[in-house]
Amino acid sequence: MSDAADLVALWRELTTAGLPSRLPAPPSTAAAEVAVSKHLDDPSGRLLVGELDGEIHGMAYLRRTAVSPLHDDTTVTVEYLHVSDSARRHGLGKALIAEAVAWAEHEGCAHLAVVAPAIAREANRFLARLGLGQAGVLRFANTHTVRRRLAAEHAPNLLALLSSRRSAFARRAQLGGSGGSTAGGSVGGTVDGTVVSSPAEPESAGK
Repeated sequence: MSDAADLVALWRELTTAGLPSRLPAPPSTAAAEVAVSKHLDDPSGRLLVGELDGEIHGMAYLRRTAVSPLHDDTTVTVEYLHVSDSARRHGLGKALIAEAVAWAEHEGCAHLAVVAPAIAREANRFLARLGLGQAGVLRFANTHTVRRRLAAEHAPNLLALLSSRRSAFARRAQLGGSGGSTAGGSVGGTVDGTVVSSPAEPESAGK
């Protein structure tokens, strides 16, 4: 917990390093102390710091999880790996990854995964040299943003369905078909399992 202030400083560097970031803003030192204390007794996670000349210049968060929902194997995932600019080229990154490998071996994990920003070229080159290949891209957003975008994506589909139903009704009316709705009825359908309806076109539609 005494490292909380240094960890906050590293987090600030991580989120303001010139790369586009959606990570949360740095917490207060007091909030970080509370968060760090929760990791002390967590058997599936470890929070590492890297020291150089007695000062903390690096961090990494390790999590032991299942490789996938369909596998019994476990993996150690390295997240928020960061080394200060002033302390790079001194082996801190390698030391943090080496500790992750050692813990994975101790826990019987046959795999190691490391999360890194896709556009962080130097970090990705470093990881590639250690044999870590790209397996995916992690995207991050708050739930409010995703909910709002989902609603925006849903609306055009609903309007398209209603327009299509109205056009079909108008064509049937033009052809004098018997399959259309009666006057005063409604035109409806479903979008993603939700029933939607709209007033039917007047009898003069298309004439």
